Order: sequence, then C-alpha cells, then structure tokens
Amino acid sequence: MLQLSTPVTLLRMVGPMYAAKLKKLGISTVGDLLYHLPFRYEDYSIIAKISSLQAGEKVTVTGAVKSIENVYTKQRKKIQKAQLIDETGEIEIIWYNQPFLTNILKSGTRISISGTTTWFGSHLVFESPEYEIIKQTVNFIHTGRLVPIYPETAGITSKWMRSRISSILFKFSPTIIEFLPNSTLTKFKLMNERSSIYSIHFPKTLSQASEARRRLAFDELLSLILAADIRRRMWQKEAVSQRFQIRKIKPQILQFINQLPFKLTNAQNKAVSEILQDLGMNKSMNRLLEGDVGSGKTVVATIAIFASCLSGYQSTLMAPTEILATQHFNTISGLLSPYGIKVILLTGATKVKKELLKKSNFDVFIGTHALLSEHVSFKKLGLVVIDEQQRFGVEQRAQLREKGKSPHILTMTATPIPRSIALTIYSDLDLSIIDEMPKGRVRVKTWVVPPVKRDAAYSWIRKQIISTPPRKQAFIICPLIDESESLATVKAVKVEYLGLKEEIFPDLHLGLLHGKLKGGAKNKVLEEFRQGKLDILVATPVVEVGIDIPNATIMMIEGADRFGLSQLHQLRGRVGRRNLESFCLLFSETNNPKTLDRLKLLERTYIGPKLAELDLTLRGPGQLYGTKQHGDPGLKIANFSDIALIEEAKQAADNILSVDQSLSTYPILKDRLQKYTIEKIAPD
Repeated sequence: MLQLSTPVTLLRMVGPMYAAKLKKLGISTVGDLLYHLPFRYEDYSIIAKISSLQAGEKVTVTGAVKSIENVYTKQRKKIQKAQLIDETGEIEIIWYNQPFLTNILKSGTRISISGTTTWFGSHLVFESPEYEIIKQTVNFIHTGRLVPIYPETAGITSKWMRSRISSILFKFSPTIIEFLPNSTLTKFKLMNERSSIYSIHFPKTLSQASEARRRLAFDELLSLILAADIRRRMWQKEAVSQRFQIRKIKPQILQFINQLPFKLTNAQNKAVSEILQDLGMNKSMNRLLEGDVGSGKTVVATIAIFASCLSGYQSTLMAPTEILATQHFNTISGLLSPYGIKVILLTGATKVKKELLKKSNFDVFIGTHALLSEHVSFKKLGLVVIDEQQRFGVEQRAQLREKGKSPHILTMTATPIPRSIALTIYSDLDLSIIDEMPKGRVRVKTWVVPPVKRDAAYSWIRKQIISTPPRKQAFIICPLIDESESLATVKAVKVEYLGLKEEIFPDLHLGLLHGKLKGGAKNKVLEEFRQGKLDILVATPVVEVGIDIPNATIMMIEGADRFGLSQLHQLRGRVGRRNLESFCLLFSETNNPKTLDRLKLLERTYIGPKLAELDLTLRGPGQLYGTKQHGDPGLKIANFSDIALIEEAKQAADNILSVDQSLSTYPILKDRLQKYTIEKIAPD
C-alpha cells in the first residue's frame, strides 16, 4: 500500500524531470502531493445536451468525436477544429497550438468536454475547453464536476496534478491515519482526516470542500499551538542560574528612571514592571515587547539592561542592521555611561581587536550578526535583547542565546502583531505591549496622492524643506534598488535618485541609501542626513526601522501598493518623531479601487495593531483555498483572520494536553509536530 512518505519519484509517470519541477512546489513525497491543496474550483457540474446549449454557459457535454483536423490561419497559426456529436446535435470545438490532439482524439472517440460556449462567427462553439476521454468506468476528474485548480509551476499544470492525485487516491488508496482523538472530532464537528483529503481534492459540493478545508485548517492551527506549548515547557524546564535580586536593586532602578530626560508613559511603566518581575523569578524570562515605531521600546530595554548590570551580569543587544545597531549604541551608551557602565559596538564595519575583547570588561555588547562571531564571548551573560527578532533566523537567535547559561530573553518588534497571530505562533511568549506614544509625538498627516498631482507634490516638498527654520528634511522611498523589466512601472531607487537630483531638486542636497551599499557608506550617508547636510534621503525600505532624524517631516513612498499596511505604518513612523508637523505621501500607479481603498485606511488609522488586523483581513488569507501569502508563516490553508477556528484549535490543544502533556498516547500527532519544532529550542 502506498505510504505518505513514499518519494514521488516512485510514482508512475513521475520521472526525474517532473520530480525536479515538483520540488519547486515543495513536493518530494506522496504526502506532500496530497497536501498540495487546490486554491479554487471550476464548476463544470452542469451537464447539458448539445441542442440545449446557449452562448455564455459554463457546461459539460459528452459525445463522440465526428472529425478533427489541424487548420492553418492566414497568420500561419495552427488551430485544431473538431466536431462533437450527441443524440441531439453537433457542435464545433476549437483548440489552439495543440496539434497532438489529432493523434489522441480520433474519430469515434467518446469524450467529455467542459468550458464556456461562445459565438465564433455565426455559429456556437466551445473554445479551448477541458476534455477527457470516456472509458468504461466513468469517473470524471477534469470535466462534469467541481474541478480543482492548483498552484502551478512551469511544466506542471493543474490537469497533470489532478491526474496524479486522482490516481493515488482512487487507485492506490494510500494510508491516511486519523491522528486526532475521537472526542476532538466530535466536540468540534470535524471531518475525519481521510475524508478531508479526498473531499478537498474532489468534492461533490462546495459545502463538502468547505468542511474539508476547515478540518485541514484546524490541523495546521492545532499543530502550531501545540508546538508553541511544547517550546514553552522545554524553556521553563531550564532553571535559570542568574535570578536578579530585583527587590535589592529596585531603588537604584527607580532613581535611574527618575533621572531620564523624559517621563515614561503609563504603557512603558507597565512594560518595565512586567520585565522586572520576570527578571526576579527563578526561570528565564521569555518576553516579547511590541510597540509602535517611536513608542519607546529601546528605553524600556535599557532599563532591563541597567538591572542586569546592577545584578553583576553582562547584556547583549542584537539588531538586524548596522544603522539600527549604531543608533541603539548611541542611545544606550548615552544613558548608561554616566553610571560607569561600559558599552561596546560590534558590527561588520567596526574593527575591534580580539585581545581587547578578551581583556576589557565590557558590560553591554550591542551589534549585528557580528555578535555571533566565535571571537565574541561573555564571562557572565545574563540578558539577551533581540530587536526586530523576526529578521533573524531561528539558528542565529539560538546561537546568541547559547553564549550564556540560560540567559533572560527579551525580544522587541515594531511590527504590529494581530491578536490572532499572538494566540498561535507567539503563544509561547509572554507579551508586553506599548500602546501609548510619548508626549510630543505628533500625528503624521497622511494622503494617497494621485499621479496627476506628482509635480505639485514635488513643489510642495521643496517649499516645506526651505521654509522657516529649522530646515525640514524628507525621505523618498522606492521599492526596488535596480530597474526590473518585469516591473517596469515600479520605481527603482538608483534611477529615481539621479532623476530627482538632476531634474526635480537640483537646488537641494540629496543622498542615496540602499541595502547594497557597504556599511561604511551607509553610515556616512545616514550621518550626513542626521546632521542636516542632506535635505532629502532617497532610499529603499532599509530605513523602515530604527532611524531617528529629528527634523525629518516628510515621508514620500513610491509604489505604496506594493507594501503592507503595517510596513507603510512603520515607514511613516520615521517622521513626526518630534513636535514638528509631519506628512506622509503615498503614491501608486494602480487604478484598482480596492487597492486604493486599502491605502486610504492609512489616512484615518494611526494605530499599528489595528492596521495589522485590517491588513490581515484584506490581504492575509488570500484566496479561499490559497497557498502561503502575505506573511501567513507556515500556513498553506488556514489563515490568521479566522479567530473562531483559532480559538477552537486552542481549546482542543488545552484539552489534549490536560490528558497527556507528553503526547505519548498520540504518537502520530506527536510525529506531525516535528516539522513545527526545531532541534535548538529558541522560543523567542
């Protein structure tokens, strides 16, 4: 009997060439193929006689081929014309550039065709319909039913996919074992696993397809939630060797907070309180700090670092870019240096001798991936802070953590996390949210600007920059670095920079910043912009996080439709960081009303998590049976906007673990979770 683990190379009509193509779709085994799910269905279930056909109908007709021939058009293109007959009449069928059909569909061959009827001159025809030859046992898979349409790649069509999947399901009847308890199936009214696989590929009705989809989506969400719980329990088993004496050092922490050059918001104070409570417990902290751009996460992290130093431990903060790491270094060292705390910056651009690292007793290490170097070691690492943690790989985060002995972990993100995602993939983390902006932060006025107003926008930007002191500055963001032939309408930053510098703003000072620049060049451009030597910074979204330019008041974004609402919100957060009136201009070449309506949400919504929820609803799930899209990590069929199903899956996970935390009585379920876990546990 065929197993789900059987390599596809052992299947009939799947040789090395097709196996290589399937691999591009992530398909290596029979199981991968069966779980490669349709994203929509063509409804060819209406079966009609030829005499009753009318133009524009999507129908299926069965009959016999009366004749078929290759015909050349005046433009020397080859088309295939066939006559199909049944007991009520005949109709012409036209295919294009498929000359092999004359060898397959001989006169007298009984076939089923599905498609939409249309007028061709003065008579009714089927143009490029689906077809299949009727054999003794009628079991239509391409016509006469709901026909599944799959994600494809070059050389792999939905028709080919249907043929292989139907052969596996109906000829070999593979072993598909139920892995959920009967109590779970009954309580949540779920289709069994075997039925769901058959029904998702070849449903009798859309309702049946929907039930199958619900079961398979439930499987994905349950697996994510269970895996997160396992990670949490493994994390909690590791006893922490550096419990901070928070009660003892609290007076000094409060004094540090009171001497800050600004007052913490209520949300910051709450986050600080939660973090200090974790640091004083006998297990390692594993907390995610979420906050909008400019909400003050770095200061909260600095207070945690200060507590670590007072407790006699070292701390490290890793950021994804040199720009962000340098900014963190400037902020944190500025706050901690008066207390005799030694802070060092380590990036690819910094030149620090190995001997200095070994001899000097640095308290805080701030840097990029350079912190992962074997030359960087810690004597007593107590706290690891990871900024924009989603930008680092799991192994990288684990590697940094393993430089200490069960250190406390604080991860930070400015990316708004919808509640539904927090319930699943981040359910193993304690969550602190800074949902309040510091006083003095102004609301950035946002407009979606039509292309016809581009010249007026340029003139307005110039006036804003050269207006009354202090001199204002602007960002202009482009999606691409270099021009693309396939994306001809999308602006590339290198080309745009030259055009703006030479033609639009020849009287102003412009700088260029993108990911391909070397670290030193990046820092130089950014420092010139920070010092006010540049009026406009033309950049890619590399400026999305961590860049603080006090006099930047204008953010202009080209190709705004190519970004998610959360990313646009983060880019918008680069301006308005002081009390200066600030603006965000969104440009798009699209005329799609839905896309423009999505962008206009930024004109009236200024709260990151709310925008994230809206973006998830509008873009996250994709099509009803869609493959992975727009940041749905690890999901092929479920989506994070289905709050009801997420909560059911979470309830099911709790029920299962309340009976058996080790999952030893559910070996198949336990085995399925392996793809959602990793060898090195890095719960952050």
